[in-house]
Amino acid sequence: MIEPSSLLTFIFLIPLLPLLASTGIAIHVLSGRAVGDEGEVLTERLSVGSAVAVLLLLLIFDLAVFFDRVGGLIVVGNWFTSGDFTFPISFAINGTSLALATEIAFLSWVTVSFSVRYLHREDGFHRFFLSLGLFLSGMQLVTLAGNGLLVFVGWEFCGLSSYLLIGYAYLRPTATENALFSFMANRIGDAGFLMGLAIAILAINSTDWHDLATWAAESDFDKVTARLMIFGFLIAAIAKSAQLPFSPWIARALEGPTPSSAIFYGAIMVHAGVWLVIRLAPVLLHLPDTLRWLIGIGFLTALYGWFVGLVQTDVKSALIFATITQVGLMFLECGLGWFTLATWHLGLHALWRTWQFLMASSYMQLIGTGQMLSVPSYLIHRQGLWTAALQRFWLDSLGLGLLARPLLNVGHDLQIFDDRVLARIVGMPSDLSPLDDLSPLVPIGEKGTRQEPEDDRVICGHGLAGILLLWAAYHFQRFESRLILGDNVWMRHVLHEISTILLVTEDLLEQPRYLLLFIIVTLVVII
Repeated sequence: MIEPSSLLTFIFLIPLLPLLASTGIAIHVLSGRAVGDEGEVLTERLSVGSAVAVLLLLLIFDLAVFFDRVGGLIVVGNWFTSGDFTFPISFAINGTSLALATEIAFLSWVTVSFSVRYLHREDGFHRFFLSLGLFLSGMQLVTLAGNGLLVFVGWEFCGLSSYLLIGYAYLRPTATENALFSFMANRIGDAGFLMGLAIAILAINSTDWHDLATWAAESDFDKVTARLMIFGFLIAAIAKSAQLPFSPWIARALEGPTPSSAIFYGAIMVHAGVWLVIRLAPVLLHLPDTLRWLIGIGFLTALYGWFVGLVQTDVKSALIFATITQVGLMFLECGLGWFTLATWHLGLHALWRTWQFLMASSYMQLIGTGQMLSVPSYLIHRQGLWTAALQRFWLDSLGLGLLARPLLNVGHDLQIFDDRVLARIVGMPSDLSPLDDLSPLVPIGEKGTRQEPEDDRVICGHGLAGILLLWAAYHFQRFESRLILGDNVWMRHVLHEISTILLVTEDLLEQPRYLLLFIIVTLVVII
């Protein structure tokens, strides 16, 4: 355990600074000053400044760990306590986690600097950097957090920002549909992550990576419980890293701007699942059957990405399927127990793929689109394999049919129910066509079109609640005008006397002495 006075106790600033930058951008936008070229200046300074600050801090931490040989679990505080379970805000510091965090910080700085000019004068300029800050904060949590619960917080930050940036051009139906598809696919992985956390808490009352490693090394290690826990975490890992059968979502995620494609799906977030598997290496090494599953998933995903990538007609799609292939090989390496090799592979691939994705726009200008890259002859002469690669092995259609379309249909049905039933009950205007309006207050013409009311109506009611309120108001008005304010002189006189008495009483109660007396009487009655 590191002493509180150590420099590394400030490690919490690494995920905090990008989050503060996003908060500042949000305040800047809400203030109404984020307009025009001048409005971009503050957003640029906050984004670039936080990226540079994180990189410099991590370099300082790297030097401290390298020269002083310090490391371990750093607890900076407790989030909450429930019974005998305490959730600490902890960070697992070692050479590997700091090296990966430093690489992420470097790639973040490069991407943010690139994006400032790439997205200049875009309508969603500030929205892009706000979401990017959330992502960078989440990825640093995923990389450095010392326990699974804190990793899950960063995991969700990444998922939310990914959804926001895939749907960056939200006026395009394709962008919103792809964002929804990716969001739903990753929610399955999140459910697996929660399952793994729950089993870990039940088994050892902790989600710390160090405690899980200690538990796996014990002689009475419960392998059945461990398999269930690892199963949940692996579902999360293969979903986030777009391994089979979750691979189709990542190609749709390219709908977002090119810089987000580079840092999300080319370099950083796609490797989050691999990093989670590496974190769980002490447990996985005691479960050889689970490692064999990793070998199978990684091998099949690598083949899938390789074959589908051969028939792509644009640069970004070819790059993303090459990424799927490489990440599949990383899972294969983890399954073989080569976790150190997988870590090196992850770091080198992230650097190379970021550069390629940031250059994708230039590639598209140079070679154009609509042309397939060089396809091997053995694939061209095998029509079945060729067709399967073109159709992406029908996984995309399967995902749409089993996941996206049913949910979209449910949402459409709920909207119709809201318009036809709920809106009428509460009296809100409906978005339905005039022929669907059941309100009897406005007559329908011969051809089914609405006619303007002949009377100069001031108040109109919508739906059942509106009709009932209008009916009640009408009859109360009749009662008031005919029975109270009509020709009944005696009733008028009585009401005048009552109103005079009430006014006098009100004036008396407003006097300080009577007000004090009223308070004293009230206290006496209460006592």
